[in-house]
Amino acid sequence: MKHVLLLRAPAEEAPDRYEVEFETRGYTPLSIPVLETVPVSIDILKEKILHGPKEQAISGVIITSKRAVEAWSEALEVISQDHRTETPETPVDWGSVPFYVVGEATAAATSQIQTNFPSFPHLAPVIIRGGSQSGTAESLAQFILEDLPSHDNERRKLLYLTGDKNRNTLPQILSTGNIDLDVLEVYRTKGSSSFQTDLKSALERAPIDSTQNWGWVVYFAPSAAEFVTPFLHDVFELGGQSTEKPTLKIAVIGPTTASFLRGTLKLQVNVVASKPTPESLSSAVVAFDSA
Repeated sequence: MKHVLLLRAPAEEAPDRYEVEFETRGYTPLSIPVLETVPVSIDILKEKILHGPKEQAISGVIITSKRAVEAWSEALEVISQDHRTETPETPVDWGSVPFYVVGEATAAATSQIQTNFPSFPHLAPVIIRGGSQSGTAESLAQFILEDLPSHDNERRKLLYLTGDKNRNTLPQILSTGNIDLDVLEVYRTKGSSSFQTDLKSALERAPIDSTQNWGWVVYFAPSAAEFVTPFLHDVFELGGQSTEKPTLKIAVIGPTTASFLRGTLKLQVNVVASKPTPESLSSAVVAFDSA
């Protein structure tokens, strides 16, 4: 039996696209939450939302993860419950500026905000761009430079919602195109306190045979990789071959995570998905196993 250990929480609304994709290809997927995220600065984000893009000279918003989408939604939830919220003098319309997102999943989550908050259409994203054209923050930055041209070398400002693990690549690329960033950290990430227990439970459902390769592990983010790898090392040989432990082949969702595993953790990465989608990931795994 071919197993795939997915280092991510399964979708809240079943079926999970990654699990279904691997199941249809003859694999047994096991999803384990690796990280816990804690929202921060929601009150600050709330004030920024209420003041609107025009008053703050914001030409757009950058969202690179679902956690940032959740932060925007949490801020709207606070606004909906706060009857003391004052109406700003300048009309607020976030639907007038583009929201630049990484990947189709983030784009779908961003578009859902307007559905979830029908009473605040002017505070929700409407123009959502870059999802299908960009799979990484780097490719999104290049897309923004092409999509948001500068007139007479004018400087523009984008609201950039980040976590505590963001790299500087996107800001560096945008700075070459006269784009300034209003950076706001809206979530922080830490390792799941239940990961070791969850891993043990998952492996009980898919017993390890030390005489063969157990299957695959899929990494989705550098922060998750750094936290989870020591636990996996206790049980498996990662990426290579071993006569003492069962082997896990390594697949990653994109080049950023691949670079971190190779450069920082010194792991052998077997497969890198060409796009951050379930279809691209599973196709790459199947191609490797069929070679």
